[in-house]
Amino acid sequence: MGIFIEFIGQYPYISVMISFIVGWLFMPSVIRIAQKHNFVVSPNKRTSHNGLVPNVGGIDIFFSFFAVILLSSFTASIQSQFVMIGLFVIMVVGFIDDLLDIDVFWKLIGETAAAFCLIVIADVRLSSLHGFLGIYEIPLIFSYLLSYFVFIVITNSLNLVDGIDGLASGLGILYSLFFGIYFYRCGSMDLPLSLFAFTLVGSLAVFFIYNVFGNKKKIFMGDSGSLLLGYLVCLFVSEFCEMNAYHTIPDNMYMSAAPVVAICILSVPLFDTVRVMLTRVKKKQSPFKPDKNHIHHLLLSLGLRHWQVSATLLTVSILYIVLAIVARNWPIWMLLLLYIISATFLTYVLWRLVDRKRMKGEKNNT
Repeated sequence: MGIFIEFIGQYPYISVMISFIVGWLFMPSVIRIAQKHNFVVSPNKRTSHNGLVPNVGGIDIFFSFFAVILLSSFTASIQSQFVMIGLFVIMVVGFIDDLLDIDVFWKLIGETAAAFCLIVIADVRLSSLHGFLGIYEIPLIFSYLLSYFVFIVITNSLNLVDGIDGLASGLGILYSLFFGIYFYRCGSMDLPLSLFAFTLVGSLAVFFIYNVFGNKKKIFMGDSGSLLLGYLVCLFVSEFCEMNAYHTIPDNMYMSAAPVVAICILSVPLFDTVRVMLTRVKKKQSPFKPDKNHIHHLLLSLGLRHWQVSATLLTVSILYIVLAIVARNWPIWMLLLLYIISATFLTYVLWRLVDRKRMKGEKNNT
């Protein structure tokens, strides 16, 4: 066992296969238990599926992820223990929300508890603005506030984007692959983070297959999975930014525009969440009021199928990741401006297409 632990520690990408096997073996039990205890979601005005579908896929993702991390003994460090405690907390919050549809306030309280474990106790936080507006290291209280704000935004943006088959899990696989490869190439000090990221790839891959190709064995991620995913992505983003803030990595891996690189990587859920929230506020509605105004809803309204929408948004994400890598050492304001302008333009084009299709439909009905 010691040799195995040492091997997986040196080659963390092996954990993709291990977590996939664990998740694949455990998934049938998750589906069976969910169906037996009625942990399912029925069709409603905001969904497009048929029949009763289990919505606790996050349980399988958590189990396969936790099993591999525990097996590798990386939870031996105090920091990793609190990271995993926070992960468990947010998974439970999501699971309760899946079953009871709890109020936004109580959901936020649960997310805050998980954030406290990650940011305050495990000390995974953002402590620098990387020279943006001439600011580098920030005071501790502002570090906590900024880290909490980023945590809530990332976690809930991935929660909100989980609306069609394969999208949230596909994005999660993409993000985890990027960070897994990045942490691995940064050297031995960052191998535990690489292990976390690669393990998540395998766990999400099992869910992706069942969610997209499951047919009668279909399962949804649920909040237990999307919040868990957001939590881990926030962990990766925070550590990625901190490593670059203090240049504790090889020169060839350094990215001076790291915060905006992270924004570009998470381009689809972040921009969509901000856009939807602003639209709701403009209409004098609660920013937390659910609707069908998300980018995947707009693409569906064009007549695209679920897999086509997911493929489109994954392609857009890949293009933004390429942009981020190419422009990784640009001035922060320049890359941020390019991101905002390009994302706004793409959204404008999408809205024009949606309006044109609606007008065409109205014309045909007259």
